Formats: sequence, C-alpha cells, structure tokens
Amino acid sequence: MPHEPKRRHSTERKGQRRAAIKLNTPKGVICANCGKSIKAHSICKYCGYYKGKQVLKTPKK
Repeated sequence: MPHEPKRRHSTERKGQRRAAIKLNTPKGVICANCGKSIKAHSICKYCGYYKGKQVLKTPKK
C-alpha cells in the first residue's frame, strides 16, 4: 500500500515547488529568404516565404 504524507504541505512550500515549474519561451529561427527572426514552422510575415517558396504576397515598401 502506498505511503501517505504525515502532514500537509504549507502554501509557502507549495509555492516554492511550483516556482520551479515554468514555461520556456518559444525559440525563433532565421528566415532563409530575408534573414529576420520568425517562429518555427510558420510563414514569414515580413517576406511571405515558407520553406523557400512564396506563399503570401506582401506589399513592397
């Protein structure tokens, strides 16, 4: 039979434990066409390219 805790953990100890569990920021990749930093596996919002092919037409500035 599994052991049960003898005493309850305080809210402070619970908060200290949960402080170590945090989300990491998503890593960015460099666009092969324009060289800007974008999210991985997504269309570049600056040039409209995805995997070397133009998917969106972006207005020229």
